[in-house]
Amino acid sequence: MISAGFLSWEGYGGLAKLNSARFGINEPRFYRFWGKGGGLFSFEAKAKETDLYIRASKNLKKEAIESIIRHRKPIEDFIRLNPEFEKTLAPYPICDDMAPIVKEMVLAAEKVGVGPMAAVAGAVAEFVGRDLLKFCEEVIVENGGDIFIKVKKTINVGIYAADSPFTQRLSLKILPKETPIGICTSSGTVGPSLSFGTSDATVALSKSASLADACATAIGNLIKDETDIQKALGYAKAIEGLYGVVIIKGKKMGAWGNVRFSR
Repeated sequence: MISAGFLSWEGYGGLAKLNSARFGINEPRFYRFWGKGGGLFSFEAKAKETDLYIRASKNLKKEAIESIIRHRKPIEDFIRLNPEFEKTLAPYPICDDMAPIVKEMVLAAEKVGVGPMAAVAGAVAEFVGRDLLKFCEEVIVENGGDIFIKVKKTINVGIYAADSPFTQRLSLKILPKETPIGICTSSGTVGPSLSFGTSDATVALSKSASLADACATAIGNLIKDETDIQKALGYAKAIEGLYGVVIIKGKKMGAWGNVRFSR
């Protein structure tokens, strides 16, 4: 995802910070060691720039690293042959011979008019998460704050929105039946990554983490001031496959879709 912000989850513990750069993160993730517990194993899986924080019902670090390498390779290979794929901020033409993860990124980005790399963090999180679900029943994969979740009990996902009064006071309640789900965030005020908007946090939810990632970027790009929230929510309603969205800008917050706030 081309943006920054924070997400945290309660019930299983942990805090996830967004600061994505291409395939991975470019600063220490001290927040990962907060709030352990919940009966799941915690481990990090790293390969090249990709640095995932994973919680699962068993320790699958070896399998996770193998999965990262397996899914990074087709993206790297495609970029090597098509350098513009990595740099473009516009949708990229679909090709018949694209690998599944590359095609997933392209299709997600095309729906909302952004470049395919806007979906890369969510795509990697989901593809690795689905691989791990072959070996366990529950998994949370965080890739620079873009999260793929499949759990058996209710989980609360908190939102950090810079200096907004909503920061750490607002949580999304995710029910087990709603998972697997992708939850991704974009921000124009937190972190150094690219965003054309100025939202403190734009959170998108979808069954596809790739689509959630691309949507968070596209919707966040529409926010220049608080008066843009309603317009952005209207845009979100028309996106097929998007479950819901939360937009925070300063003292204003708007939400649409299957969004349930925990008390």
